[in-house]
This record gives sequence, structure tokens and C-alpha cells, in this order.
Amino acid sequence: MEMREALKLQNGPEMQEKLQMQAELKVRTADVEAVIERYLPEETGHQKTILEAMNYSMRAGGKRLRPMLMQETYRLFGGSGPEIEPFMAAIEMIHTSSLIHDDLPCMDNDELRRGLPTTWVKFGYDMAVLAGDALLIYAVETAAKAFAQTEHMDRVGRSIGLLAEKTGIYGMIGGQVVDVELTNRPVPQEKLDFIYRLKTGALLEASMMIGAILGGADDKQLAAVEQMASAIGLAFQIQDDILDVTSSMEVLGKPVLSDEKNNKTTYVTLEGMEKAKAEVERLSDDALKLLAGLPGRNEFLEALIRLLIHREK
Repeated sequence: MEMREALKLQNGPEMQEKLQMQAELKVRTADVEAVIERYLPEETGHQKTILEAMNYSMRAGGKRLRPMLMQETYRLFGGSGPEIEPFMAAIEMIHTSSLIHDDLPCMDNDELRRGLPTTWVKFGYDMAVLAGDALLIYAVETAAKAFAQTEHMDRVGRSIGLLAEKTGIYGMIGGQVVDVELTNRPVPQEKLDFIYRLKTGALLEASMMIGAILGGADDKQLAAVEQMASAIGLAFQIQDDILDVTSSMEVLGKPVLSDEKNNKTTYVTLEGMEKAKAEVERLSDDALKLLAGLPGRNEFLEALIRLLIHREK
């Protein structure tokens, strides 16, 4: 009886829906990869080593979550032009830059990322620092290429400003600063939320807000997108904390229990596993309610948000 029920579950509509989503995600990830690849620098010249390090890091795989969310939000608001593509590549460059720096011995001291040697292990500490810096600057250069691909210069300009804001001292880097300062020290809930909303959430907010801006969203709609992306980002980071405890290196492609090794306060260590899981569910529901209130319909975006928040790796 139990075996029949298990087989029914495996072949039921939920499993079929999951398999269809996985197949669609594979196709769309390949499309995003192709966009990113077109904007990577050619590995030539006396500075070839830094270009190799940049491209090694960019080609190391990953979910391509941020450019995909950007593109799908753009489509949600009716966008269909090429101006989104330089920003898709740019946001992934910034994200990759943050990962390179995160892995350094002075930060998390990780030697594996996505199942591969981290950039500092492959190219050396000095070149990894430079590769992270280079990707950060090259991202802005790449995003500026959208000016030549649009009639809406104002939208591109506004998007570049937002990209810088969400990356810098009032965004991702600001969150990283507080995270580093509080390593090996107890972190109160208020500061942990601040770290998560900036270090992880800011780039997700930039991704979806830039998609909305380029797609023609008004200010009220843009505020809703920011709120939705903030909920997704916080849920994503809490789920990351959960996986650091419950998953394995083979599944994640990076060391588990890294937070414990580095004596870092996480949502799990602060609130416990059950409360962390409940918070992921609450934030997921909030995000999907905000999405439902926006104009248009994008079923793939809705499914993508569910999948990413409740991912297993």
C-alpha cells in the first residue's frame, strides 16, 4: 500500500509540474548564459591573467537567479527589447564579484565554490582581489551599453543609478561591512536583518526593480516590486542558512557548516530551525501576494520565486 502511494506521488500532477518547471528552467538558464557570455571580455593583451580570472569566475555556473528575475520582471511589465541584456550581464558580474571577495581568506576563507576551486585558490589571493574589483567596474561599463539599445534613455540612466546604489555603501557592500565587523561577535536580530536585507537582498531588489523600470513601471508599481524583492531576498538568505546546516557539500557544491566554522550568527542559530522555516514560508507568501497585485501575469516568474525560496541547493 505504501509503495503504491509513493508511486502515485512520483507520477502525480505535482511531480509532473515539478519536472516541467525543471525542464523550462534549464532552457531559460541556457538563454541567460548565452546573454552573459556575449558580454564577457576577450582574454587578450598584457592584462590577460585578470581577464581569465574574471571569466573563470563568471563561467563557474550558478543559478543565474538575478538576471533571470530581472528578465522575467521586465517581461511582466511588457518589456521585449534588447536593452535588458547588458543589465542582465552586469548584475551577474556584480554578484560574482561579491562571491570572489566573500571566498577570500580574509573573509570566509572558502576553497570551493560550485564544486570548483575558488578564484583565489585558482589564481592567487592578489589576482582574486583584482578580479573582484575588475568585475565591479566592468559591470557599470557593460550596463552603459544599454544606452545604444533603447529609445528610453531616461530609464537606462535611472537603472544605472539604482544599480550603483544597491551595490554600494547603502546596499550590498554596506551589508557586508556590518557582517564582517560582527564576525565572532553576537549579532542582535535588528543587525542580522540589516545584513541580510543589504548583503543578499539589495542585488535581488536591483534585479527586479531594473526589470520593472526598463519595462515602464510607474513609481507605485516600482515600490511594490522593491517590497516583493526584499521579501524574496530575506527568504532566500534564511533558506541558505537552513541549507548550511541540513545539506551536504555534494549537493551544494561548497562546504557546509561554513557559518559554524566561521562562528557566524545566522537566523537558524538566533531563532532555531523551526522558526527559520516558518519565516521562509511567511516571506514567500508575502512575495507572491505582492506579485499577484502587479499588472500582467507571468506564471514562470511565480513558479521561479517558489522554486528559489524553497530550493534544496
